[in-house]
Amino acid sequence: MIICFDIGGSAIKGAVASSPSDIRSFGRAATPLDDFDAFCAAIAGMLPDDTSPVAIAITGVVDPKSGRIKCANIPCIDGRPLARELGERLQRPVTVANDADCFALAEALEGAGRGHDIVFGAILGTGVGGGLVIDGRIVNGAGGYAGEWGHGPVAATSAGTPPAEIPRFACGCGLVGCVDAIGGARGMEKLHHHLHGVDLPSTAIVEAWRSGDAEATRTIECQIDLLASPLALVVNVVGADIMPVGGGLARAPGFIDCLDREVRRRILRRTEAPLVVAGTLGGDPGLVGAALLGLREQNR
Repeated sequence: MIICFDIGGSAIKGAVASSPSDIRSFGRAATPLDDFDAFCAAIAGMLPDDTSPVAIAITGVVDPKSGRIKCANIPCIDGRPLARELGERLQRPVTVANDADCFALAEALEGAGRGHDIVFGAILGTGVGGGLVIDGRIVNGAGGYAGEWGHGPVAATSAGTPPAEIPRFACGCGLVGCVDAIGGARGMEKLHHHLHGVDLPSTAIVEAWRSGDAEATRTIECQIDLLASPLALVVNVVGADIMPVGGGLARAPGFIDCLDREVRRRILRRTEAPLVVAGTLGGDPGLVGAALLGLREQNR
């Protein structure tokens, strides 16, 4: 049995897993952001009365060599060898992995990527993330940054038909012109304001697009254009044969279908089969991925 957690900047979700298909939630708690003692105590307070190992899917990038985490959303853990320090506090083995990597692993083994050798899991939520799984194993890469297709100054400066000029928006990572700055829900809102001078939440933009609103349609067209080329490049580089998508935009009706058509139009391999697809594991792929990692460690 494994105790698994999915930890983001607002909440800690916990569950007990005896297998990837048997995951029983035991609640959630607010994530302490600025106090490491409180962070550890919040997790300890959720643990059942046993000594089962812990596996964690968490926002942030974990260096596979040092174990140190880079995490802007939870400042109190940034730079710490989190698995080791948390294991000492909890007095049990702890495994920690990036939440997008856990999403990719869960979809590769239990979701939309089952039966595929190379799976790239893309996150289109508040921002942009990703994880790469080959032959059932997460590819971490140097520093743990493999799969981070949302960062790097590669976003196009024009999009749509006819082309609209797109600024090189500043990104939270410190660079300018990242896909992350225009690719998720906040990016959609920035694009809409840039194109039309109107502030709307992403949910309202999507709803207006679905209703045929011309301004929202223009925003979605530009965002799909800006996302499709970087994703097509990812497919060409890593050879992914399926690309499950998670996050809020994956649940926006029609959005992933449009993105899939544009990505397949731009890759070298010709295929009529869907390539970019919505993830199938619903709201808790992070817990599923953490459980898979923890159970794998336990069975070594």
